[in-house]
Amino acid sequence: MNKQTHIVSESEHKERLDKLLAELNEEQSRSQIQGWISGGHVLVNGKAIKSNYKCVSGDEISWSEPEAVPPAIEAEEIPLEIVYEDSDVIVVNKPRGMVVHPSAGHYSGTLVNALLWHCKDLSGINGVERPGIVHRIDKDTSGLLVVAKNDLAHASLADQLVHKTVSRKYIAVVHGVIEHETGLIDAPIARDPKDRQRMGIVQGGKQAITHFRVLERFENYTYVECRLETGRTHQIRVHMKYIGHPLVGDPKYGPRKTLDIGGQALHAREIAFVHPRTGETLHFTAEPPAYFGELLARLDKLA
Repeated sequence: MNKQTHIVSESEHKERLDKLLAELNEEQSRSQIQGWISGGHVLVNGKAIKSNYKCVSGDEISWSEPEAVPPAIEAEEIPLEIVYEDSDVIVVNKPRGMVVHPSAGHYSGTLVNALLWHCKDLSGINGVERPGIVHRIDKDTSGLLVVAKNDLAHASLADQLVHKTVSRKYIAVVHGVIEHETGLIDAPIARDPKDRQRMGIVQGGKQAITHFRVLERFENYTYVECRLETGRTHQIRVHMKYIGHPLVGDPKYGPRKTLDIGGQALHAREIAFVHPRTGETLHFTAEPPAYFGELLARLDKLA
């Protein structure tokens, strides 16, 4: 990143340096910003200063993001459930609890580590940390992902995602009883300005559209199918919270009192796309893991 500067305004007077910089650098966490400051990458009026410095109106803050040097991504012998594979694509049923690609703090045990062991050839469009990865699902969301083995496949799949022709259907269990049989949520999503670790409904954010239909109702809960028209970070989780029906077990967007199931009740059950080389429409389904059926049985008994 090139050097950037910011003049502290009246409204930012007495705000902590690390907090202000975290607000100005939306893609970075506050702990990362603190690392920049302690590493001498942030100056206030030309001088190095501590993270807890209280900014003064008129201060000139200058900073540059240090160049990250990630460790080499290693192939790891991790079992994978391959739903489909040919010379261009792999469709994987990702288990709950697995991170899709390496990132800070997660350089092993990811789906990418497992894919590199299984398949030596993956597309390089997204760089060394995300080979083959065209789209993602959250760590604690299980289900189907399509991975590109080469750049031709990657470009085709990415184009289909942009033009909203990839069909992705999820199943989820949410709090509350949804009265409507079907619904459409069209609300823009961006990083929550009040909590940078979360996404939220933000005016001026990226367009996000989710379709849902009720599969079954329980006392105080609803089992739904959600179809993504767009694919924003945490989209289903944010949208269902927005309409007053957050996902069961969701530690980030759910209520404090929720069922403890080790993460959100969300499974990517269906995916369909046009094969990049043959032009054939491929459709795949993966039944949810055991915990999902156990949750539905539990709710059925409570009804």
